[in-house]
Amino acid sequence: MAQNLYGPRVRMGNWNEDIYLEEEIMKDFLEKRDKGQLLIQRNRILKENLLRPMQLSVTEDGYVHCGDKVMLVNPSYPETEADWCLGGDLSLCVTPDEITAHLSDELQVPCGLSAAQTRIPVGRNTFIVLSADRNAMGQVLRYGQNFCLAITGGFEGRMLYLSSDHRTLLKSSKKSWLQEVYLTDEASYLNCWQVAFLDPQLRLEYEGLPVPANAKVLINHCHTNRGLAAHRHLFLSTYFGKEAEVAAHTDLDSHRVEKPRNHWMLVTGNPRKDSSTMLDVPKPQAEDTRALEQDTRAPEQGVDPGAQ
Repeated sequence: MAQNLYGPRVRMGNWNEDIYLEEEIMKDFLEKRDKGQLLIQRNRILKENLLRPMQLSVTEDGYVHCGDKVMLVNPSYPETEADWCLGGDLSLCVTPDEITAHLSDELQVPCGLSAAQTRIPVGRNTFIVLSADRNAMGQVLRYGQNFCLAITGGFEGRMLYLSSDHRTLLKSSKKSWLQEVYLTDEASYLNCWQVAFLDPQLRLEYEGLPVPANAKVLINHCHTNRGLAAHRHLFLSTYFGKEAEVAAHTDLDSHRVEKPRNHWMLVTGNPRKDSSTMLDVPKPQAEDTRALEQDTRAPEQGVDPGAQ
């Protein structure tokens, strides 16, 4: 009958090499932890920068200026072409690749974008309006003027530009296979965009006029003449959850008018609060609604509405 002739204190095999290997692994782990190079530390740094609260610019004259920090919001509308879609206001957000996000503590280019259900300005959805030559800081942005949209993503000393280019067999949007929209650190003509008036019958008359803040406009790509669009019915599984796809495509209805998925708002900050936007400000009551309420309250107060 076989018996175990070795006690628990007996060392067998390459016991000395195993001890040194464990010590080297622990030493390497402690060194990476001190330098902040662990995967969990990189992931935490990236998420903290992308979700860092940001302060939007407050407009004094009601117009958008070069150098302003704004949010690009696709306003809520009833979607009739799809059964399932993301509702509410969708803001244009930075969406890093889920694999590279776990391997690096900074944004890798080219970086993707998506539309998320958030109205809070953070690092991943706060854009900076820049002129095409990057020199006209403080000047009013006008319809038909070339401009760029840049974002830092919560990082300091790095600027990424909203860009697009013609689609190819190897380069297109993930769901709709339309023209891709992405972020790059290379400044070129592919970064240039233009703001167009919403009504096509008055579009030429508004050329050269200042662009109002917090109003519905169209944002078209200069190189390809495609409009920035948020596809609410096409879902993306991103690093931050389920979000909608963003592409460069002009969707027209039967009257050759851009559909609501091409409508955007350059949202500025709310001067009443430090951490809110103009989306939180209640809309003023319509004139006809106030007149109707006055007419309904007049009989209760014993006043004849037709006496005036």
